Amino acid sequence: MVEQKRFALFLATCDSTFVKKTYGGYFNVFVSTFGEEGEQWDLFRVIDGEFPEEKDLDKYDGFIISGSLHDAFGDDDWIIKLCSICQKLDDMKKKVLGICFGHQILNRIKGGKIGRARRGADMGLRSITIAKDSVKPGGYFGDKTPNSLAIIKCHQDEVWELPESATLLAYSDKYNVEMASYGDHLLSIQGHPEYNKEILFEIINRVVGLNLMEQDLADKAKATMEDAEPDRKQWQTLCKNFLKGKTDQI
Repeated sequence: MVEQKRFALFLATCDSTFVKKTYGGYFNVFVSTFGEEGEQWDLFRVIDGEFPEEKDLDKYDGFIISGSLHDAFGDDDWIIKLCSICQKLDDMKKKVLGICFGHQILNRIKGGKIGRARRGADMGLRSITIAKDSVKPGGYFGDKTPNSLAIIKCHQDEVWELPESATLLAYSDKYNVEMASYGDHLLSIQGHPEYNKEILFEIINRVVGLNLMEQDLADKAKATMEDAEPDRKQWQTLCKNFLKGKTDQI
């Protein structure tokens, strides 16, 4: 009998009304993107102080840290605890995938530098360049490593500097660190491989409604998806291969 794989989502954001109505919450968005039949997925709303017991960490095959409206360099109690848990997972060599806020959290616990995006916030569909010299053939990307990948971006912070233990996997013309790995067990992505067009547009509309973005910038962000789509299948393959240990290191 094959042992059931078990994964946990550390949700660092609140469910919007739209996401709850359309998908039943972000948890379902993540599981539908990265999960497979026969797996068990557990939800921990870390933004509300929900964490697994330390003694239970070893029960999981992998973890995902979601994006957040909060700053990964902040000192809120739950952010400090999340960092502590992630440090334990690093010591245990557990698979951890960090997305956006999670990307920055992993860099923080490894001794890198994070902060407000120096060239400004970004929202929309962007192309990132894969650092092919750092990618192992036949690794998480599969048989053929792409030169670039399209991904939805939605962030105002960034990784300023990687620690020596990190490997840069992707960059863009605006941000130096779009994706990085730390050994074979930590992988971080600045963009959102789990987002689709309707989720992005709802976020844009909500941000404009809160007067946090000018309408012209919102229109430009939406325009990036008029004639293009994110490379969701390739991102799914990459992230699943990493989390499930289906291939060797990147």
